[in-house]
Amino acid sequence: MLASTRRSPGERGSDVLVIGGGIIGLVTAWRAARRGLRTALADPAPGGGAAQVAAGMLAAVTELHYGEETLLGLNLASAARYPEFAAELAEASGGLDIGFRTCGTLAVALDADDRAHLRELHALQRRCGLESEWLTGRECRRLEPMLAPGVRGGLRVDGDHQVDPRRLAAALLAACERAGVVFHRVRAERLTVVRDRAAGAELADGTALAAGQVVLAAGSLSGRLAGVPPEVLPPVRPVKGQVLRLTVPPAYAPFLQRTVRAVVRGSHVYLVPRENGELVVGATSEEQGWDTTVTAGGVYELLRDAHELVPGITELPLTETRAGLRPASPDNAPLLGPTALPGLHLATGHYRNGVLLTPLTGEVLAEVLVSGELPEVARPFTPFRFSAAREESLV
Repeated sequence: MLASTRRSPGERGSDVLVIGGGIIGLVTAWRAARRGLRTALADPAPGGGAAQVAAGMLAAVTELHYGEETLLGLNLASAARYPEFAAELAEASGGLDIGFRTCGTLAVALDADDRAHLRELHALQRRCGLESEWLTGRECRRLEPMLAPGVRGGLRVDGDHQVDPRRLAAALLAACERAGVVFHRVRAERLTVVRDRAAGAELADGTALAAGQVVLAAGSLSGRLAGVPPEVLPPVRPVKGQVLRLTVPPAYAPFLQRTVRAVVRGSHVYLVPRENGELVVGATSEEQGWDTTVTAGGVYELLRDAHELVPGITELPLTETRAGLRPASPDNAPLLGPTALPGLHLATGHYRNGVLLTPLTGEVLAEVLVSGELPEVARPFTPFRFSAAREESLV
């Protein structure tokens, strides 16, 4: 019912305040505004954050991990929405293209151990009803001639695609502006709680924003907002990832036709080719707190592993090195929906699936904000799952 989410006519403020302007915060604000809610967003640099570093793989199948079968359902549901979402966002943003490419993914193995691991992954995928095709090394190289001669086999997954996260963020920002979202380009410092209900936030410049409901979507910073009761504070931590960007000169094109990924000496590496000639290489996974320093070791390891996979990569110009912070939860799955504090909702903890889960997260949060009901697909990811775990640990 909308009545509980609206502010009274004489009361100042918005229906919804979104804290955090990354792609998750932006899609939440856009969808809320499209549902008729007066929406504000607080972030010093909306459109920034992890999206400026991420590669943008939509890899529900090749990113499958043991023990994450429940998350797989959420990932697949969001991936299926991407074609329609990309078209709708292009129209809403005034024609901005988000770089959605249905290019597919090739996951390959470089030695016997990696081949055995990939075989196990293929078996898991098949048990989960997913479509993937086992290829010999020769068949892999036929698809991607730049692959190293030592490739021992691989998985062809035609349903795992890509999007350009920077273009996605720009399109969401434009769509929000066109939908009437009010931007406050200042950091939210403290959640405002009135009569045991979230009621807005105080900004770093002293501004007080009132709101009927608040969505905390601040990525890895979500667990650091002052004023949030300890039992409600999301258990989100930063996981550092270093990423490289290279340029494929016209003389080398086409360098790769699809996303290529592998495990090299236990480290994951991927190469994501863009239509504009950019090649994204990533990513490290480092528990380094809030450090976002690009290190010589990180760059070396990525180039070394990428070179083993695709030797010709060393001929390409290196144009950018960046490090970002993934927001990770204890079970690597997002926290979506209402919390134990009335009026406060979470949209955080997406870890390595933030770009993939963007379409579905926006839908889920908008439905919660309008109706108060968490859609069935998102119920396994309610923040209350961690509240229950905290209570059990105290018994």
